[in-house]
Amino acid sequence: MKVLVIGGGAREHALCRSLSLDPDVTALHCAPGNAGIAEVATLHAVDPLDGTAVAELAGALGLGGGDLVVVGPEAPLVAGVADAVRARGVPAFGPSAEAARLEGSKAFAKDVMAAAGVPTARAYVCTTGAEVDEALDAFGPPYVVKDDGLAAGKGVVVTGDLAAARAHALSCERVVIEEFLDGPEVSLFAVTDGETVVPLRPAQDFKRAHDADEGPNTGGMGAYTPLPWADPKLVDEVLNTVLQPTVDELRRRGTPFAGLLYAGLAVTSRGVRVIEFNARFGDPETQAVLALLRTPLAALLHAAATGELAAFPPLRWTEGAAVTVVVAAKDYPAAPRTGDPVEGLDEVAAEDAPDAYVLHAGTKRSDDGRIVSAGGRVLSVTATGSDLTVARERAYRAVRRISLDGSHHRTDIARAAAEDARTAGHGG
Repeated sequence: MKVLVIGGGAREHALCRSLSLDPDVTALHCAPGNAGIAEVATLHAVDPLDGTAVAELAGALGLGGGDLVVVGPEAPLVAGVADAVRARGVPAFGPSAEAARLEGSKAFAKDVMAAAGVPTARAYVCTTGAEVDEALDAFGPPYVVKDDGLAAGKGVVVTGDLAAARAHALSCERVVIEEFLDGPEVSLFAVTDGETVVPLRPAQDFKRAHDADEGPNTGGMGAYTPLPWADPKLVDEVLNTVLQPTVDELRRRGTPFAGLLYAGLAVTSRGVRVIEFNARFGDPETQAVLALLRTPLAALLHAAATGELAAFPPLRWTEGAAVTVVVAAKDYPAAPRTGDPVEGLDEVAAEDAPDAYVLHAGTKRSDDGRIVSAGGRVLSVTATGSDLTVARERAYRAVRRISLDGSHHRTDIARAAAEDARTAGHGG
């Protein structure tokens, strides 16, 4: 099988890494990719938002019905890139532009959830200052304000400051204001062909920039799986009350969702509630989840893209845990500095592989051949181990080998979960 991955972040590097280890994949391509992806795939300088260009690239590479295009980021999906590829007769893993509105419009997602009976936060959709003030007053603090459109993971403000909440709301053309959901958050991915839904392992990510959940929201500073504190029945519950009803409702509307359905959840005192849906693999949870997936990835994604998931065998997983720590550029997320050399990558590869490895997010090769930063989140350092404690130790040991001037990372990824698991293991 020939595979073309669209995108250039750490999520796409994680996908390409898994696909490069898959014996069924005979050729692996990525557009546009990054410096790390270049080590496992052939890169192509194609605009990932240009569906025609992507479809033409797939044709030029000789991709056919037995091959696959995987669309990684949300913006190309909302722009209809997967539709353009399918129109060329090539299977594409990723929903249509119409179905991707589940992520592209939070108001649309709320409407789908209401029709499907999916539990979520109460919300108002606002387009005027008066509507914003009414909604903020109705819910009170902490205020949850979400840009209705795509915002690269940074369109959500959760604050107790009324002025800050109002300012963010008024900066958006259309905004969703909703009640605050208490309880820990969970990310659950599911692969679906529009009918059958296959959930992956749940994970938890860390959105705030600094330790102890301080600082501004980011695209994600780290993640881990499994969740030792979660109810063992959680995945089945979410499949039955959230994922399957949502897929069924979209199919009923004539816009079937085939691809990766991501449910961001809050485990509240009143039960599981959906915070948001995404139409693609989440970053950085993908890095941790795929680290433990033993089922060959290409066949799974191809089955989803071709409507054959019902006959796909049960997923196989590596026992143990995985932890991902994001290394971010100076001043991320406000105004990240780029162009700084990244050192220590060879040392990680020599000393820590295969238990720990580096996935590139915002990197490129400079004119002199060095790897330099090219974005806010620069690297995702991922490690596996027999449990979260071991995986954490391996991940942070690898992080310490890396040098990037002015960079920062959280030091508490999976710490509380590892401590809880250790206590539970000792009967305390």
